Amino acid sequence: MNQNPEQIARDHIDGQLIDCGWVIQSKKNINLSASLGVAVREYLTDVGPADYVLFVDKKPVGLIEAKKEEEGYQLIKVEEQSTDYANAKLKYIDSEPLRFVYESTGTLTRFTDYQDPKPRSREVFSFHRPETFQELLKADGSLRARLQDIPALPEAGLRECQVLAINNLEKSFKDARPKALIQMATGAGKTFTAITFIYRLLKYAKAKRVLFLVDTKNLGEQAEQEFMAYLPNDDNRKFTELYSATRLKSSFIPTDNQVYISTIQRMYAILKGTELDDSAEEENPNESVFKTKEPLPVVYNEKVPLDFFDFIVIDECHRSIYNLWKQVLDYFDAFQIGLTATPDNRTFGYFNQNLVSDYGYEKAVIDGVLVPYNVFGIETKITKDGAKIGLGEKVDKRERLTRKKFWESVDEDIEYAGKQLDKDIVNPSQIRTIVKAIKENLPQMFPDRFDKDGAFEVPKTLIFAKTDSHAEDIINIVREEFNEENKFCKKITYKSVEDPKTVLSQFRNDYYPRIAVTVDMIATGTDIRPLEVLVFMRDVKSKSYYEQMKGRGTRTCSLEQLKLTGTPTAKITKDHFVIIDAIGVESSQKTDSRQLEKAPGISLKDLLQMVSVGNTQEEVLSTLANRLIRMDRQINEKEKIAFAEHANGFTINHVVKQLLNAHDPDTHLEIIHQVNEQMKGQAPLAIEKEIIKQTERLIADAVNVFHNPELRSYIMDVRKKYDQIIDGINIDEIVNIGWVKDQTENAQNVINSFSEWIANHKDEITALQLFYGQSYQRRELTYKMIKNLYEKLKTDAPTLAPLSVWKSYEQLEKVNGSPKNELVALVSLIRRVIGLDENLTAYDKTVDAHFKDWVFKQQAGTLKFSEEQMQWLRMIKDYVASSFHVDKEDFELDPFNKNGGLGKMWQLFGDRTERIIEELNEVLAA
Repeated sequence: MNQNPEQIARDHIDGQLIDCGWVIQSKKNINLSASLGVAVREYLTDVGPADYVLFVDKKPVGLIEAKKEEEGYQLIKVEEQSTDYANAKLKYIDSEPLRFVYESTGTLTRFTDYQDPKPRSREVFSFHRPETFQELLKADGSLRARLQDIPALPEAGLRECQVLAINNLEKSFKDARPKALIQMATGAGKTFTAITFIYRLLKYAKAKRVLFLVDTKNLGEQAEQEFMAYLPNDDNRKFTELYSATRLKSSFIPTDNQVYISTIQRMYAILKGTELDDSAEEENPNESVFKTKEPLPVVYNEKVPLDFFDFIVIDECHRSIYNLWKQVLDYFDAFQIGLTATPDNRTFGYFNQNLVSDYGYEKAVIDGVLVPYNVFGIETKITKDGAKIGLGEKVDKRERLTRKKFWESVDEDIEYAGKQLDKDIVNPSQIRTIVKAIKENLPQMFPDRFDKDGAFEVPKTLIFAKTDSHAEDIINIVREEFNEENKFCKKITYKSVEDPKTVLSQFRNDYYPRIAVTVDMIATGTDIRPLEVLVFMRDVKSKSYYEQMKGRGTRTCSLEQLKLTGTPTAKITKDHFVIIDAIGVESSQKTDSRQLEKAPGISLKDLLQMVSVGNTQEEVLSTLANRLIRMDRQINEKEKIAFAEHANGFTINHVVKQLLNAHDPDTHLEIIHQVNEQMKGQAPLAIEKEIIKQTERLIADAVNVFHNPELRSYIMDVRKKYDQIIDGINIDEIVNIGWVKDQTENAQNVINSFSEWIANHKDEITALQLFYGQSYQRRELTYKMIKNLYEKLKTDAPTLAPLSVWKSYEQLEKVNGSPKNELVALVSLIRRVIGLDENLTAYDKTVDAHFKDWVFKQQAGTLKFSEEQMQWLRMIKDYVASSFHVDKEDFELDPFNKNGGLGKMWQLFGDRTERIIEELNEVLAA
């Protein structure tokens, strides 16, 4: 007998309530002692029977308004009805209004806590447990209420971008916005920012638990170290002394911690109640190992209820909020905060366009948080034009995996393009030519890196290779051309023979290796501060991934850090890094298109077999499409016609388009849009089913031709690209080499722009008026005036930041000293521009020199200063060097105040005090 829709919905609701720890009773058989949580059906109120009234510890606390599944899209409309029931008087009880209210179809459930400041319903995966309501009733208001009371952020020790991100995020919390996105350039301190706001949520909002989600084990380990090292700016104890934090390493999840660090893969496995192989955490979800079956959807897990976490922080969220992994985020009833340096449109959409921080690379460079970079291009003839191996030429061939070589004649002319290098064809001369060019030009890029014996010290260099096989070829040639031993150049990939973490630690902290070669393992999320050179010997199709890869070099590194981490010849702090572009990645058009070759280790035969037995994962179809594209470029017209004959008349190009469209997000969005338009007004469930049906049909149509074994056999016969051909015949040569932008010209343009800005504003700003005025007027140049000038410069022309202009001068002339900060740099630059100094000189150096002259002249006669007097004069000198002017009122500040203030100076210098202050103001700034 078929049940009616209402009863089906109630059966689903009953099942979910039982899973969540509730006992269900009818109104005729009430026994509130049966369990902590009891759900009574059809309980009478003064406005009619409520579908379910929820009792916790024998007291009514909430209700459920049940609707049939087809009315899921109308749940918001029935909120008024739910509210009426919640405020109604329950029969037999002198009850208060019920706090917790659900509207549910058994498939879709919405929840409202009426103690929230502005009660607002939200979709939840299932129902909360009775224990949760028991805790909420004992707590001091709801979480959203407690978020209103978070105090102002102490800004000490935080960068301006971090302060802005946290303040905006906390406002988003107070507005009860469920999702927020923090965009912060790689190296600007995303994790530090996250730990700061997590600390405040635990301390002030009394958050129960916070989940910090990553997508690789490596990122999880780094996050764990940062939590352990974090010291709040309002407490002298470390984070882990105040709150317990754990990194999940098994299926067990303790309940007594406040912070949980986990890969999204492990959290998915925990919710599914399955064990996870540690290797599944090594690569991010986009590089995960293929599975023969589609993973099952997440279901309710009583050990980890949906309210287990109050907040979820998703690191590198642009990679891990889609497809299978989105289920983990949908499961929990928690605020979500995404962290990324490179969001795309899907990321913005997922976080409801709630961008609370927009701090990109250019802003970070201007602020001195990250270092800029220069691009040095190397273009070889074969990289550009490819080459040809003639019929009958003897060549080496090599098996991809074993690297076993054999000698063989080619049975046809083979022409290859530069992009085919190192996957299908290896030309050692091409690699060697690039490596030799790098070796020859590094000393010009880093002219200060010679030791006392005149030997050049190679800066820490990371080379991005195409594949593990390509990396091996590069390493062998690097060692040979640099005439170095094994430890000089090593591989850091998931397939390294040596433990990749050990090698990475050595690369980060020790002298060797000087050069590391990687494919993807340290392309993202790995902090290597002393890294100064990135070499691209592989192209990158994704703009966001390219930005992540560049981020390996953007980190700042002090001179002390450079020396300590293996670059003892360094003479200045890391002020830039160099990209050596040997593939054209910097100049090529960057799009957010998908990387097609996602499974380079799987053979074409296996790919075809996987598709034939029903594996239609995106990675499989995308990789197969890429192999067919490559085949299409090589086979002749006759072979292309034969392909179509085996493929129901479809060309390779048509088959490839279908394969790529099968999982294309834009194509899926188009299906959703079309179905919604065609079925407007119909039940959401019916619409969703039609969307799924059309999506499945799209995938089925894409792979249908591969069910034909004759087509699969034909592809295997015509495609002869499993053996790498080692081209030892064609000798490569440099076609074009040099800086992508001429540094000298660029530096001069920056200086000219700065000089022009100064000249255009000299009559507008007091500080500049005084500089252009008479000598005695300059003594009135105060810190506030310079600060105002700096703020105007930063607003009008942010690319003319004083430290950037300073670096331009360093490229063109001898510079004396280095500025302590932006304001000191600005004063020094103005003096240089208007001719007060012949060469750019750090203002504190100028002050030092003038101070020595003044003291010498004073003591040349009978006047002699005591050591205590000299101490005071040096304090005045240092103060003027950083604040440009000293007034009598300044003696109430440190360091003068600590040493007795103006009274002490009068005691030391008597009636000469005012004259000394006046003289030093004029002389030091002259």
